[in-house]
Amino acid sequence: MSLYERIKEKISDSLVKAVEDAKVAGELNFETLPSFVLEEPREKLHGDLATNLAMVLTKQAKRPPREIANVIIKNFKLEGTWVISSEIAGPGFINFKLDPMWLTGIIPEVLQQADDYGHVNLGRGQKVQVEFVSANPTGLLHMGNARGAALGDSLASLLSAAGYEVSREFYINDAGNQINNFALSLEARYLQLLGKEVPFPEGGYHGEDLIDTVKGLISQFGDKYLTVEPELRREFLVRYALNEKMAHIRQTLADLGVNYDVWFSEQSLHDSGYVKSTMEELEKKGYIYEKEGALWLKSTLFGDEKDEVVIRSNGTPTYFAADIAYHRNKFERGFDKVINIWGADHHGHVARMKGAMAALGHDPEKLQIILMQLVRLIQNGEVVRMSKRSGRYITLRELMDEVGKDAARFFFIMRDPDSTVEFDLDLAKAESSDNPVYYVQYAHARLCSILRQAQEQNLASEGVPEDGELQLLTSQEERDLLKKLADLPGEITIAARLMESHRLARYVLDLAALFHTFYNSQRVLIEDENLRKARLALVRCTKQVIRNVLGILGVSAPERM
Repeated sequence: MSLYERIKEKISDSLVKAVEDAKVAGELNFETLPSFVLEEPREKLHGDLATNLAMVLTKQAKRPPREIANVIIKNFKLEGTWVISSEIAGPGFINFKLDPMWLTGIIPEVLQQADDYGHVNLGRGQKVQVEFVSANPTGLLHMGNARGAALGDSLASLLSAAGYEVSREFYINDAGNQINNFALSLEARYLQLLGKEVPFPEGGYHGEDLIDTVKGLISQFGDKYLTVEPELRREFLVRYALNEKMAHIRQTLADLGVNYDVWFSEQSLHDSGYVKSTMEELEKKGYIYEKEGALWLKSTLFGDEKDEVVIRSNGTPTYFAADIAYHRNKFERGFDKVINIWGADHHGHVARMKGAMAALGHDPEKLQIILMQLVRLIQNGEVVRMSKRSGRYITLRELMDEVGKDAARFFFIMRDPDSTVEFDLDLAKAESSDNPVYYVQYAHARLCSILRQAQEQNLASEGVPEDGELQLLTSQEERDLLKKLADLPGEITIAARLMESHRLARYVLDLAALFHTFYNSQRVLIEDENLRKARLALVRCTKQVIRNVLGILGVSAPERM
């Protein structure tokens, strides 16, 4: 538990003791103490912390909340709480002002915990799986995949920092109609490139990358598969192309800083009979019926508009059937929570998948699906629609080549998944304070520069300064910075509970802004040795915290820029 959380806990305990003492003294009458809130007020002028305890006691105590607040304040013991004053505000809030010297206790905490500072034990080792991207291996990764990759990977890192045991997983869609269509597309390109006039399949994959794949195959094998049976030819073409595409996907995601623990094949669910056994289990439980030669899941029981086919009339399982089996497999692997990141176009799939898990005996609340909105790429103030490479979309590789890994990740992470992202290419490349990732990284580089200068001038100081030195940090800029450093464990707790990694992007932007303000108003390498030591410690702590947060977000923390 962080210093700030310990202080809040002590104040909460003292509030409980105050009302219990008031009850014993006959000053308050209540049966059971209701839950109450102790939090930071929106306005700084209202103090450091505020509670609604008097207001929630009104019904039982049968007295106006301001009267109850007076009784609470009278019985509240200040010892050990860091509270130096309290006042009643509005309808009955109690505002507390803390001794600002509590803030200096953050410095030893950060310096001692170093890379672990901010980490909390919210998850208590619970096993969580985060599945994200899971793009069809029939083409190049695009902007939507890029957003899912940044969101999923940062969420996984956030949950790890919050005490969960996290597994990252990519679901390889290597079965079903899209693979059959992929095979036909590859075959058409193969025959065309070898001089045969054949039509391209309707609804086939037109990407330029597919032509490059077939050219690479021909350079290795020539026309070896020109005269073999079409089925064998397509089987070989698909196997070759899937290996190449998956290798490209793995490498592209690794270059974005995303590395998976598990790559799970859809085809393995069919080969093992797991899809079949899952459908049999649902049928046994009465959730499947036959109509028009096909098998249907009673998904309307789970809020769906219509029942869904799971086995077609020709005996072929649908993608939905395989997806149900896959999610059943996730829970049977022992995960306490399963998180999927899907595109917003999958909205209608959420209720039916949760329902299918409930039908199979799994708690649907343990399946959480995060939907993300579209990405619009902006350049020169206009939406970019075409890719010179694919002819259809901007690829993730092109984006990284244009703006780099760090900007690609940060720009996607800093927005709520439920909001549309307008990715401004010009802004992402700008070396200015308008560029959020540059702004944060420049703060880190500037912190490193101060520490280098201190080293060069033989002014560097290691270890934790004495309390008397730290108590010299009294300016508003120093206190604001210290308070922001103290907030990190709480921010990680809230962000993990809500599964919102964008909160940390906002946090580190705010921290960078506070540091820049401090830098512009307070010199660090001054003659006053004691104050210099304290400010250098503050610089070291700020550098550490920015580095820790950027690490969770998967963004580098450069020492020079």
